[in-house]
Amino acid sequence: MLPADVTPQDLASAARNELKTLSKENAEQVARHLAMAARLIDDDPELAHQHALAASRSAGRIAVVRETVAITAYAIGDFALAVRELRTFRRISGRDDQIALLVDSERGVGRPDRALEVGRAVDRTALPVEVRVELAIAMSGARLDLGENERALQELDIPELDPDRAFSWSPGLFAARAAVLEELGRLDEAAQWQRRAEIAEDVIGTRDADSETLLIEEIDEVELDDDEIDDLDPDGEDAVAPAAAESESDAEPELATEIAPAPAPASVQDEVDETLAEAGIDDAAGDAPDAESTR
Repeated sequence: MLPADVTPQDLASAARNELKTLSKENAEQVARHLAMAARLIDDDPELAHQHALAASRSAGRIAVVRETVAITAYAIGDFALAVRELRTFRRISGRDDQIALLVDSERGVGRPDRALEVGRAVDRTALPVEVRVELAIAMSGARLDLGENERALQELDIPELDPDRAFSWSPGLFAARAAVLEELGRLDEAAQWQRRAEIAEDVIGTRDADSETLLIEEIDEVELDDDEIDDLDPDGEDAVAPAAAESESDAEPELATEIAPAPAPASVQDEVDETLAEAGIDDAAGDAPDAESTR
């Protein structure tokens, strides 16, 4: 049953475009089911899955529909169905947007070796940076499944693993590294990376988690306590002053893009450096990965 307040316009425009091959009435009904699946996925994944299946019964040849079925199947732990639907989605769309979910679903059905094969078969340089990071995390998990803990750590040694900058992918990547270090018995390092993950989460917030850019203003909103104010530079200006000054002008807001390798603006790096130092995690250089992936 679809609530009356759910309309086709609640679905993202890119997804609605994929439904144009359907009749108008069918497209609208499918769009409403997909919109409901997106609305419910976090709070009621089982009901979200039912809406995805309803959409699939009316539009089973549409890529976004099969993608939604796969995502909701994964959310309820039906990894076998997720694998089948993700393979169908890739075949229909020709895209690898959900490659990390496929790798993780293969893990879910107890096939870590197969998961690694799937991940290795993809050209990572052609993936969006966020997908590439998610794939590295999934591949690391597959290595852990096989008891290959050192190699699990190597899977995470990617250019995006920058301990001094906060991007939307940073909290998950830092937390994954912490988990592997804990498995290796390197508890002090694990605690440091987990703390970095928490700091990164605080810095970037969750407002633009689905965006490909992170506004500088989001990082500037981190409040300074009295000790941090005492640590201002000798000229009496803090690390974010240049960005604050620019925001008062008519200039466009500076962005930290997620295209790797993408150096963050100086104000972002200084802000995160100061936050890390205040948290007692200032010795990041010794634990930072090489500029290129070890894979």
